[in-house]
Amino acid sequence: MKELRFEQDLVRALLRDQHPDLADLELRDVDGGWDNQQWRLGDELAVRLPRTERAPALLHTEQTWLPVLANRLPLPTPVPVRIGRPSSLFEHTWTIARWVPGDPADRAPITRIDAAEILAEFLRALHDQAPADAPANPTRGMPLAEMQKGVDGGFDVIADHPSVGRAREVWEEAVAAPVWHGAPLWLHGDLHPANVVVRDGMLAGVIDFGDMCAGDPATDLSAAWILLPAGTASRFFDAYALADDATITRARGWAVLRALGLIWIGRNGRRGLPGGKPTWEPAGYATLERVLVAG
Repeated sequence: MKELRFEQDLVRALLRDQHPDLADLELRDVDGGWDNQQWRLGDELAVRLPRTERAPALLHTEQTWLPVLANRLPLPTPVPVRIGRPSSLFEHTWTIARWVPGDPADRAPITRIDAAEILAEFLRALHDQAPADAPANPTRGMPLAEMQKGVDGGFDVIADHPSVGRAREVWEEAVAAPVWHGAPLWLHGDLHPANVVVRDGMLAGVIDFGDMCAGDPATDLSAAWILLPAGTASRFFDAYALADDATITRARGWAVLRALGLIWIGRNGRRGLPGGKPTWEPAGYATLERVLVAG
């Protein structure tokens, strides 16, 4: 990923041009971000500018659909409050959203076991039947068999790990499990540690809804092992209460898939490669350990 970085002067100019009533609020850099670069605006807002090729489309998805869903969700979310238009200053759409206070979970992991119920409540509220015009996503919510080709090489990232064989078994069990036959449900689509925020060890908000889509809820339910403390997955599924054995099996496969991605991106960050996130590698290994112990 080619990593672009924008300066505060551009953000301030965009605010003065399109949202002058907000232009004099304090503007602070925010570390992190993948497809979008972010700044905190005053105490309650954030500015997000897309910086990858796919980011404008993701931001448009969030702008269109998060306001529709946010009022029924029991955790704070970065609901867009203003939309930035493409202009001579910046050629893409951009967003002013509600700031969600807390630390990302890749830096401050969830430690409280009762977060299992909080996450389950959030996903029960989100996982409603999606409308026919809900966005599709080529890498979320579909049958895992469609991901097989890309995953085969993904295991190379943990080739030396003592549990690589068991990880493959969990993946293969998930691919072989019955597929989702229900109506497509609303999904966050990208629940990993950098996309939730934590306060005092508790899940306190969910951010970055750019990958939201409709499909198999197993994609999101993998968060039981990606986000929660070890040993709490069964507590989570008891509280969620809507997942059958096949869905839980598929969710474990999604967790293995997401662990491989976190490890790979984290390893790139440790090596100083563009787009790498060093804090993601330990989060990926923690996910792998939790999902394999669950087996």
